[in-house]
Amino acid sequence: MSLTLRCRGPSGQCTLSGVDPGMSTQAFLDLLSEKTGVSSGTIEILTGFPPKAIQIPTDGTVFSLSLANGDTLTVRQSSTATATAAAPAPQAPPSGSAVGALSSSGAQLQDVPQGSATSTAATMHGDPLPYMDEDEMLARAIAASLEGAEAAAGLVDGSAGRSSQQRQQQQRGAEDEGVSGRAVSNAPAGGATAPQSALVPGGEGSCVVRRVIDSDNSCLFNAVGYVMDRSRTRADDLRKVVAQVVANDPFTFNDGFLGKNVNEYCSWIQQKDKWGGAIELFILSQHYGREIAAFDIQTKRCDVYGQDKGYEERALLMYDGLHYDAMAVAAFEGAPEELDVTMFRPGGRDGGAIMAAAEKLVAATHAARQFTDRANFGLRCGVCQMGLKGEREAVEHAKATGHSNFAEY
Repeated sequence: MSLTLRCRGPSGQCTLSGVDPGMSTQAFLDLLSEKTGVSSGTIEILTGFPPKAIQIPTDGTVFSLSLANGDTLTVRQSSTATATAAAPAPQAPPSGSAVGALSSSGAQLQDVPQGSATSTAATMHGDPLPYMDEDEMLARAIAASLEGAEAAAGLVDGSAGRSSQQRQQQQRGAEDEGVSGRAVSNAPAGGATAPQSALVPGGEGSCVVRRVIDSDNSCLFNAVGYVMDRSRTRADDLRKVVAQVVANDPFTFNDGFLGKNVNEYCSWIQQKDKWGGAIELFILSQHYGREIAAFDIQTKRCDVYGQDKGYEERALLMYDGLHYDAMAVAAFEGAPEELDVTMFRPGGRDGGAIMAAAEKLVAATHAARQFTDRANFGLRCGVCQMGLKGEREAVEHAKATGHSNFAEY
């Protein structure tokens, strides 16, 4: 089966589709060199979080690199490369070149412009998109589909078409009946709800609970602030922390890894309307010296940041495809937040029981379809009536046309 890989390099991001696992590593390096501008003889490939360099056998195949479909690769020049082997300057594609043209290797290349002149033509509710990355563009399109252009004009991240106040009111009303949830586009008809807590096995009534974070474009930072500092207003400070870490280590956090220029990124991430993700969780885990376990509701997958650092404590987050909430251990069902425990030792029986409860809560939330399926989300453009499916089509349509009036279908 062919692989689809996301690639970050000095010249920006691209998606490599149809990569044959039987392709020789040399042909693969030549392909990466073509797209990143890094000489194939000096390429270093990093993957995972924290990003680690992978060994590249000269006589092997792509299969021997142990890459998985959907992996994100960071491509840079090896730190041991000599000046004579420096990467050539990336060549800009000719004006009007077709996106998705086939390279000589047969792999399809889909460029994702980073701050390109063409992206400034696309606007979403009057907001220019010159430095908007793919995920942010997608989220705006999804938000537009959920509540219409008027509501999305004051977009809040992960709101799924609802203000934070509306979400909390809905939860409080549902909690009176013993359950709580929030409606999102994937929820089946009939108002399916998901429980907001799960009992910890052997925990004498303690439970893992979901703590709602405001949808204000800073949910990741405020969720981290809640589990680390018991504060929902740490976003500005934590954005500065991330910017300082990146500025102080431009080799690890290089242009290719970040998807934009280092200085640009440091300015970008400190803006209140910009979203955080895996890179920021990786950095904040190191900043606090604690593991951050982030559960994805749709896939039920858990990514643990800082797991290889020997940190003794772990905190929990939950992600619904657009929005991060915090998770904590409550002393009993309905216990006030003041009694929350947001840190625990992952090893041992107690840690295993807490993780089991967190997994159960995420599974129940998944079963109620309380997530946004970004790969298969159905939209129709209100301007040209074109049907769109998934993040790629929504983003590309917005970039190509500037249309921003979407509706769910």
